[in-house]
Amino acid sequence: MPTRSSSHASGSLDGLSAVITGGSRGLGLLVADALMRRGCRVTLAARDPAELDRAGALLRQRHPAGTVRTDVTDVRDQRAVAELFRRTAAACGSVDVVIANAGIIQVAPAETVGAAGFGDAMATIFDGALHTSLEALPHLRGSTAGGRLALIGSVGGLLAVPHLLPYSCAKAAVGALAEGLQEEAARDGVSVTAVHPGLMRTGSHLHAVFGGDRRREFAWFSALAGTPLISMDARRAAERIVTAVQRRRLRLVLTPAARVADKAHGLAPVLTTRLSRAATALLPTAAGEPEPSPGIDVEPAAPRTLGERLRSAGSALNDRAARAYNERHRIAAERHRA
Repeated sequence: MPTRSSSHASGSLDGLSAVITGGSRGLGLLVADALMRRGCRVTLAARDPAELDRAGALLRQRHPAGTVRTDVTDVRDQRAVAELFRRTAAACGSVDVVIANAGIIQVAPAETVGAAGFGDAMATIFDGALHTSLEALPHLRGSTAGGRLALIGSVGGLLAVPHLLPYSCAKAAVGALAEGLQEEAARDGVSVTAVHPGLMRTGSHLHAVFGGDRRREFAWFSALAGTPLISMDARRAAERIVTAVQRRRLRLVLTPAARVADKAHGLAPVLTTRLSRAATALLPTAAGEPEPSPGIDVEPAAPRTLGERLRSAGSALNDRAARAYNERHRIAAERHRA
């Protein structure tokens, strides 16, 4: 087991080297910001160079005395992930904290997404977390502070969510990976934290990919993700995630609604399945546009009814988050074709 330095015996993150995959926008960017406030030197990893440049500039503006690196990395490629950690260790002297956050969201009925869509979700979300974990662990074992690894799952991985099934399947696998690694990694002084957020106001609806009846799928997803009583302020979520990692917690479920859903599914799985079936009846059918599109390209319908105006208000809060968390820019064309 590595010897912990006295400066980090109390769990301080000050001076540690942290890597965040999917760190160029949304929750990943906010987690990086929270880590820098606690003194970490941060490396952001993502696929889009322009997004990374903007994210790095935002963090440098907020933390002029801090250290921010960016590294263009596709977590679906294990060799690329290995190179990410090799470069980070060479530049920073160590890798002490790793947050596996990279992912994609597809919102559509399962038959519309198809097998290829499920494969895309597994490749980015699960394979990405797996590659990050396997390549990070040798570096984390060598951390004099005792390495910390966090895998970002979802409440959608704890119980299946209709019209988000590729996401739910991949996040369920991430949760299993995190739990399975905990005991193995602990023998080498590395903690593994399984994080299961509920809905958060990150602006991710603009980068989610919508299929089928795209306008209606966009309407329900963006509204729920922006409604205060259901979703959570993303900055507060990021703070809680970093606190959990710092304290080496094994499991964190975020938002009251997510905790209730998690416990209800464990205690009464048949009841929660029936409630989910009832909710599914309110969702759009599979009919719609032949090609999926990212939310930033979906033109929302003008609200007419009271329900539509309420959905529009919830979506507006998410739009505000998108402007703050580097979500407003268009993504590369190859990532539209989920």
